[in-house]
Amino acid sequence: MSFSTLRSDARVLRQIRLFTDLGYAVTTLGYGPAPEGVIEHLQLPEEIVSWHKDRRRLMTRRFASAYRTSPVVVAATRLLAGREGSFDVVLADDIDTVPLALDLAPRGGVHADLHEYHSRQREELLRWRLFVAPYYRWLVRTYGTRADSVTTVGQALAAEYEREFGLRCGVVYNAPGRVDLPVGEVRYPIRIVHAGHATPGRLGVVLEAMDLVTSAATLDLYLVQGGGYAAELAERYADHPRITTHDAVPPAELVQTLNGYDVGIHILAPVSFNHRYAMPNKLFDYVQARLGVLIGPSPEMAAVVREHDLGWVSEDFTPEAVARAIDALTVEEVARAKAASGVAAAVLCAEEQVAGWAEPVAALARRSRA
Repeated sequence: MSFSTLRSDARVLRQIRLFTDLGYAVTTLGYGPAPEGVIEHLQLPEEIVSWHKDRRRLMTRRFASAYRTSPVVVAATRLLAGREGSFDVVLADDIDTVPLALDLAPRGGVHADLHEYHSRQREELLRWRLFVAPYYRWLVRTYGTRADSVTTVGQALAAEYEREFGLRCGVVYNAPGRVDLPVGEVRYPIRIVHAGHATPGRLGVVLEAMDLVTSAATLDLYLVQGGGYAAELAERYADHPRITTHDAVPPAELVQTLNGYDVGIHILAPVSFNHRYAMPNKLFDYVQARLGVLIGPSPEMAAVVREHDLGWVSEDFTPEAVARAIDALTVEEVARAKAASGVAAAVLCAEEQVAGWAEPVAALARRSRA
């Protein structure tokens, strides 16, 4: 169960593929058409916005009512009517689906996969901290703690869930499947790439840094459309000598496309707890593409980069620090980092990570059979 478009949600797709490949009969609930391999799909109406809730109920802290009257929960409840007790296991993606999963009373139990640290997701916004964060703390405290097993995306989030809620989480990184690709030769000028959503907060520093760089390094951007910002960048940099924008490529083609570059870059300013401790898909996409990796000093990402010797961590999140890191890149050092990614790709991949889902769900399935 996920309040996302399943066919474009990389983490949820890995779960679906894992359990269909393992021989489970998988029913899905979410937006968009049925994913491949499932036996049944309960499709949420496209016109319903997943995050809409009654503001007055949130402001007056009538959280149970806010949850049950939210349009997506009403629609999902209708789709699930009469299905109580008919499933062995429910895998609930993100805290918003956990109450519905518990409503279904699966014979084996509920596994919750928490993609974010929900109570601090948008804490940089005062209104969110005052009115939405208490709602999410209530959801985790009331329902998340009732899940039979839980996973999340990084060690820091797992530690904070246990500290704040007493909720013990396994960790499953957002790593793609293992891809057999060569480690490409590095030539001058060094080719840097960024792939992801087109948002100013994730690209502004990198673009400013490129205006400060004195080396001949180039930057290519593969951007998922976001509120017109990608189109704005395409127009702004149409004639730029060192920055090139591209449309996003399908997820299945992304790693192969990135393999033609030298360094993957991601600078994510720590404006919130989730940003500070992010472990995004793109870090692991860069590894599978056999790229060196240049990131800001985000603790979780930096630990992985240093553990596997994948590349470079800038001094801070400023354009000046990022420009210095880019100017310091040499062909020899980039070649070493790319070779290290080639080694790490065997470990930082879905095939190794999905055991974190397979094992707890198998335990719940055994409970159902018993």
